[in-house]
Amino acid sequence: MQSFQRFSRWQPPLDHNTTPAALEISTLDCHTGGEPLRIITGGFPELQGDSVLAKRRDCQLRFDGLRRALMWEPRGHADMYGCLVVPPERPDSEFGVIFLHNEGYSTMCGHAMIALAKVAVEAGVVPITEPVTSFAVDAPCGQIRLFAEVKQGRVQHCWFHNVPSFVVASDQTLNLSGVGELKYTLAYGGAFYAYVDAASIGLSLDATNHRQIIAWGQRIKLALAEQIELQHPFEPDLNFLYGTIFYGAALFTGAALLSATPLSAAKPTSPADMRNVCVFADGELDRSPTGSGVSGLAAILQQQGQLAVGETLVIESILGSQFQLSIVDLVQYGKYPAVIPRVQGQAYVTGRQQFYLDPQDPFAEGFIFR
Repeated sequence: MQSFQRFSRWQPPLDHNTTPAALEISTLDCHTGGEPLRIITGGFPELQGDSVLAKRRDCQLRFDGLRRALMWEPRGHADMYGCLVVPPERPDSEFGVIFLHNEGYSTMCGHAMIALAKVAVEAGVVPITEPVTSFAVDAPCGQIRLFAEVKQGRVQHCWFHNVPSFVVASDQTLNLSGVGELKYTLAYGGAFYAYVDAASIGLSLDATNHRQIIAWGQRIKLALAEQIELQHPFEPDLNFLYGTIFYGAALFTGAALLSATPLSAAKPTSPADMRNVCVFADGELDRSPTGSGVSGLAAILQQQGQLAVGETLVIESILGSQFQLSIVDLVQYGKYPAVIPRVQGQAYVTGRQQFYLDPQDPFAEGFIFR
């Protein structure tokens, strides 16, 4: 055996020679359209509460340090995203899920749903039915139905039907220093977003402009959070602005992203109709087209007469990865006319992790630079 292979023999030290001195947490890491998802698969303490929202509050109160440890450096980074699988709250759901990011806990995550559909089927978490396996999951925003196209036990494509998504207010005006007067629309797709036409403020959605996109997205979100009061029709825990979404013409051509290396793996399978770039939480830039974000976009486009039930649009991300967006139904949700969006994408598993939280480590709960 070569000497370097001995590193794999390392084991966490024992406390009094009987129990591990460090907390061990295992994860399965994935990405959907380039956006990371760290699925916590073991070691996380049991949460209290009879609903996903109650368990989410318990995690905030008692175990937020573990969120920071798994999302922040040195185990993660400023744009890491994760989820914790919990027992379901509804009898017809397979499991529940809590979403984690650099700032806290989101209410819905479409890229996570696509990855969870793939992993749940391929790992045997849910019974497999070919050609399509369908099951329900409880999210903080409500019940989501997941679908996986399966061929010989392997997942080919995944999609989900989101919660009712709706427009809150159209053609609103915000005056922002350095940007000027801008128009925005507020919409909900499992979380609340402010939507801004990038061309209307002269903002390029090219990947090389990512720093300005993040800066303007954060400024718009923070300014609006001080001026508006959001009200979900049924759940006060959802009453907050999650992010800013810039939309515009499709740009991706398969050329270089931030270097001279071609992104051959990200070349689109078909021409995109639009580009959707989301800045959420504490300045996180979504690498995917944003599943909950395009769900709110579906409501906006339906209201404008640009997307009817059964029609499909291809939405690209800042990386050029694509989601297929359509509307499967029109519903009434509280006082809002709403749509049920269908969002399809592709997820991939990138690795397994075994993390250790040593109580003697001064950075056990992580740190972040933003």
